Amino acid sequence: MATTRRTTVKRIPVSETNVRKAAIRLVPHGLVSTEIHYIQRTLGNSATQDQIDEKVIEVRKMPWANIVLPE
Repeated sequence: MATTRRTTVKRIPVSETNVRKAAIRLVPHGLVSTEIHYIQRTLGNSATQDQIDEKVIEVRKMPWANIVLPE
């Protein structure tokens, strides 16, 4: 009988600290608080590290009007 191995990807909290740490690794000047809040809104409470990294890079390329919440 062959056994199959499942790989689970660890989900971490999408906290301001975790997003800032990812930004320090990935972008030269880090992120401003509005960009961090956008990432938290779009990813929810938890995500994989790869999802956070992808969103950090993506948010830097987005127009500011798409990031800021309308008043």
